Amino acid sequence: MADRCGTAPELSRRRVLAVGGGLGLLAAGSLALSGAMAQHPTRTGGQLRSTAPLPDPYTVPLPIPPVLRPAASRAGGDRYEITQREVDAEVLPGTRTRLWTYNGTFPGPTVESRRGRTVHVTHRNELPVPTVVHLHGGRTPADSDGYPTDLVLPDGWPEPSAHPHHGAPTTSGTASMTGMAAMSGMRDPHAVTSRLERTYTFPLDQRATLLWYHDHRMDFTAPAIWRGLAGLHLVRDAVEDALDLPGGARELPLMIADRAFAADGSLIYPALDPTLRERPGVRGAYAAGVLGDVILVNGAPWPVHEVDAVRHRLRLLNASNARHYDLEAVTEDGRRLDLVQIGADQGLLAAPVTHTSLPLAPAERYDVIIDFAGLPVGSLVRLRNQLGSGRTRDVMAFRVARTARDDSHVPKTLADDLPDWRREDATAVREFAFRAGHMEHGRGWLIGGRAFDPERTDVTTRLGALEIWRFVADVHHPVHLHLVGFQILSRGGKAPLPHDAGLKDTVSLRPGESAEIITRFDGYRGRYLFHCHNAEHEDMGMMANLRIT
Repeated sequence: MADRCGTAPELSRRRVLAVGGGLGLLAAGSLALSGAMAQHPTRTGGQLRSTAPLPDPYTVPLPIPPVLRPAASRAGGDRYEITQREVDAEVLPGTRTRLWTYNGTFPGPTVESRRGRTVHVTHRNELPVPTVVHLHGGRTPADSDGYPTDLVLPDGWPEPSAHPHHGAPTTSGTASMTGMAAMSGMRDPHAVTSRLERTYTFPLDQRATLLWYHDHRMDFTAPAIWRGLAGLHLVRDAVEDALDLPGGARELPLMIADRAFAADGSLIYPALDPTLRERPGVRGAYAAGVLGDVILVNGAPWPVHEVDAVRHRLRLLNASNARHYDLEAVTEDGRRLDLVQIGADQGLLAAPVTHTSLPLAPAERYDVIIDFAGLPVGSLVRLRNQLGSGRTRDVMAFRVARTARDDSHVPKTLADDLPDWRREDATAVREFAFRAGHMEHGRGWLIGGRAFDPERTDVTTRLGALEIWRFVADVHHPVHLHLVGFQILSRGGKAPLPHDAGLKDTVSLRPGESAEIITRFDGYRGRYLFHCHNAEHEDMGMMANLRIT
């Protein structure tokens, strides 16, 4: 059997068929051990309670994040500049909230780019702590991928080597994943730190899709994203351009996230160290994930958006730390509108898939068409979360404002450039267990029984290798691979679910579930990550190193 978390042996095609075909049977034994976990509720984590006055749903207009203009453009690509800084912004009506932002907005500005046209983004860190930027879903060289110890240090911050070794917190359930307190990077001989600024280079040799960029600092990713460090990045290409999909004002980027607010409007987050300088982790009740009771879309609480009575394209991103959604679009008379999925994390599907509801785990993206044709002017369509309760059941609403002509359509064939990866061609099979467990200083979240260590290589593969990876979960774990997209082969030894179609970079494992994926490790050599994208799990150990040679 393949290693739990490490280099798998090279396998003959016949061996791969035997091992791969038997994974469904092997899953039964693994799942029996975690059978009790399968009874866990659909949400993972503890929910915070806001004490600030909250607006009624569907009263705040939906903001659209601004598109960033290049600072310079040349034949070889475009250069952008982003400053990371604190601002006081109005999130709840009439109240100011201190946020950490990209260019002063939450979400940060949207970068729009073309496939194969290189983008250089210079980030300037004017925040009080080190930061790291990761372009989630990007095919990015390792030195620009945003490895957690490749810190951009703020002005005046001591060099990493100047710090003494910090011990991990000892509070039960809140252990740091390495105990190095993130600010250092001194235990990582390969870390490359920068002072004040760093330029990230994104070749974007990849299919058109919705990516997002966010902070990825060691041990402190979760609170940094919670404070506002997230933004969208759209990649366009000729394949997408040739389709008559809804565009312009009828293409809506929707970043969905949950937060909680104190009476003075400040964000509530249960950090052990609110300065995010030395002691990582959260209070024990939230170690499984932090949930807010206010649903934000593009930074606005339960917003409403006026639409024409035509098709619209929704570019959905779940940017929540830990909250899962199961989205449905419901009319005032209780009818559910079809959600026609045309794309996944890594771009267009081969053909549309129609849903009446669509599950969305942290970091997942879906490209969806919704048709408001035939609805009365003035009517309201609610986008709701079937997994929520009370006010967290509401997400946003669309108000049909006018009739209009619709020149768009959804073709039966969307794209023919998806990879044709076959199980029998894989040269390695690996298995990884994503489970809670004991670490040196307390409980944490582990992959293959081990917490993340930047000094350790967990998996080594060669450039161009085609592999099958199998994941087994105890509770909800959205598993993300850096650099590559993948296809989902099975869940629990059975066929993938309808929303698993297309090319993904994040797979949502449900409690007690196993899943198989297949991918080719192409693009670039170097050190990359795979991890759970429940941000609290990630900060508390659930990451591993992948080295491509």
